[in-house]
Amino acid sequence: MEHDAHAVAPTHSVPTPEDATVDDWAREDAEPMPVDSGAAPAEVAAADSAADTPPEPGAEGAKEIESSLQSLELKANVTAHEDAQEVEDEVEETKRHLNVVFIGHVDAGKSTAGGQILFLSGQVDDRTIQKYEKEAKDKSRESWYMAYIMDTNEEERVKGKTVEVGRAHFETEHARFTILDAPGHKSYVPNMISGASQADIGVLVISARKGEFETGYEKGGQTREHVLLAKTLGVCKLVVVINKMDDPTVKWSKERYDEIEAKMVPFLKSSGYNVKKDVQFLPISGLLGSNMKTRIDKGICNWWDGPCLFEILDCIEVPLRDPKGPVRMPIIDKYKDMGTVVMGKMESGTIREGDSLLVMPNKSHVKVIGISLDDSKVRRAGPAENVRVKLSGIEEEDIMAGFVLSSVANPVGAVTEFNAQLQILELLDNAIFTAGYKAVLHIHSVVEECEIVELIEEIDMKKKKEADPKKKPKRKPLFVKNGAVVVCRIEDNHEACDLLRYLFG
Repeated sequence: MEHDAHAVAPTHSVPTPEDATVDDWAREDAEPMPVDSGAAPAEVAAADSAADTPPEPGAEGAKEIESSLQSLELKANVTAHEDAQEVEDEVEETKRHLNVVFIGHVDAGKSTAGGQILFLSGQVDDRTIQKYEKEAKDKSRESWYMAYIMDTNEEERVKGKTVEVGRAHFETEHARFTILDAPGHKSYVPNMISGASQADIGVLVISARKGEFETGYEKGGQTREHVLLAKTLGVCKLVVVINKMDDPTVKWSKERYDEIEAKMVPFLKSSGYNVKKDVQFLPISGLLGSNMKTRIDKGICNWWDGPCLFEILDCIEVPLRDPKGPVRMPIIDKYKDMGTVVMGKMESGTIREGDSLLVMPNKSHVKVIGISLDDSKVRRAGPAENVRVKLSGIEEEDIMAGFVLSSVANPVGAVTEFNAQLQILELLDNAIFTAGYKAVLHIHSVVEECEIVELIEEIDMKKKKEADPKKKPKRKPLFVKNGAVVVCRIEDNHEACDLLRYLFG
């Protein structure tokens, strides 16, 4: 993504003693004490010699020596604690963290699959499951009880539809995961965008039940739209789980599985996914937990020889982010709690207690006074972690969702105009897309109204690879319609931080 607007250059502050971290003070304490050059030669000689009977110190001298020894012992304990903490941090970092967003058409079984994962990984006990079974039965929705683990509010349970992005955590032997359960209904696409913008991996849930796959895949269904949105938002790895294989209309049929895979592969390719490298298919039953934590029994499905869902999630490769890069944390929420607390996902860099950072685009200098991961306090956090950061130097009302916590020395840029390549998915009522068109712009965690200033070039995707980059573009288009790919200039109502992950919707 390129834009030719100038980035806002923030002012820099000179570090003060208050900004010094614990490590800074430790380094100062580790420096050798200077020798008093004014000491008499006899005193130096006496200190250096190995006298048989050194002079006994007086009462005051003894107290000073005792105090010094206690101070040295205290500092040694602090240093040992810090060294142990660093080792502990290194151990924690060996278990990577990934955000997994569950996407797909409404009623495909996303919340049920997510709830089953939490149950299988020990995050939910049998007593809680029994409670949810009773609640679901009382609502005449016996098969929904697993979804209640993810769908926590009453509105979602009554409707049987996810509205907000559900969030939960689980661990495997090799990794820590955060589940983001995105709503599948067309009315809640903006909420789905919010979840997908934070994800490292997408799990596309497809119902194998007769008629349900077709409803989600055909025009008006959310399967196609969710795939395109996920790819646009930077979800580069996709696990396609074909769910409800236990349904009476399917009965673990290989023919039904192959039929769905054959229809999905060409569409995934056209959406920009490398199916061989970036996409994996597998059959599951989210309700029964089949082929999720352990491989499915051959007595149930004798044709599947591939891995189970947990194995795929454990082994999937995602692009590495730089822990030593500039700090980039889009803020998704904020609240007051003995100070100002912001929430978000670390996209780049590492933050530590005591760090001085910058909130963009309002260029507010802040200091990190606390960091939490999954409700546990830590001293630092790196890329891909979902964090809560307590800040000083700024009020909660001065922060908005979409602001970015960034390095002072290398702040994120902020623009009001930029160029973007867009794919037009659907224009309502056969409208045309032209200069002056007003819409809503989604950039990482910010949602803003915007206007199309100019159409620069329409791109023919079939001939794109053969195009000569030195050749001047054809005459600028006056308008484009559904399905077009166009480069245009967009004007935002407010400054937006540039993280190179744009979505137009």
